[in-house]
Amino acid sequence: MLSIYDIKPWFQALLRPLTQRLAAARVTANAVTLTAMFISVAIGLWLAIAQPAPAAWLVLPVWLFARMALNAIDGMLARELGQQSTLGAYLNELTDVISDAALYLPFAFVSPFGALGVGLVIWLSAVSEMAGALGPMVGASRRYDGPVGKSDRAFVFGALGLWLGVAGSLPAWLGWLMPLMALGICLNIFNRVRAGLAEVAAR
Repeated sequence: MLSIYDIKPWFQALLRPLTQRLAAARVTANAVTLTAMFISVAIGLWLAIAQPAPAAWLVLPVWLFARMALNAIDGMLARELGQQSTLGAYLNELTDVISDAALYLPFAFVSPFGALGVGLVIWLSAVSEMAGALGPMVGASRRYDGPVGKSDRAFVFGALGLWLGVAGSLPAWLGWLMPLMALGICLNIFNRVRAGLAEVAAR
């Protein structure tokens, strides 16, 4: 199924010159990964705890786009510039789940959402990434099947942050969004498991 993840090769091509300059400056993939996580956690906790004025939510779409770029850069540093490591593989998977949870959490305190709906999306997102990461364990590739993959979720929450920052509030009819996302992530999990099994069977 179509996902924003499908444009990743084009996005990587845009970032490749910057990635090469970072490598020349001896910036490591693991440093980029950890930096993205720490900033994500800081922004998520700030929005959740401080509950600042709506305009402050404009930082969310800006950061989600920047984080997407950093995720692409750390991957290219690792795969294309010889920085792959076992620690990096762990950090890549774990920090993504931690960052996603931190950045989605503030919406649990925003009307018309609530702790249950946002919490379910956070939990299913973690299960989705586990389903994808388990591919190599069973002899398949790391699965990124959609719908509502990591990039798609970032787009949705970034759009919500932009809407909230500009309009000052979200309309009541958006209350259906979290249950709909949860259903999409369930389909995502099913697709990742099914595709992994099919890949192994084909071999």
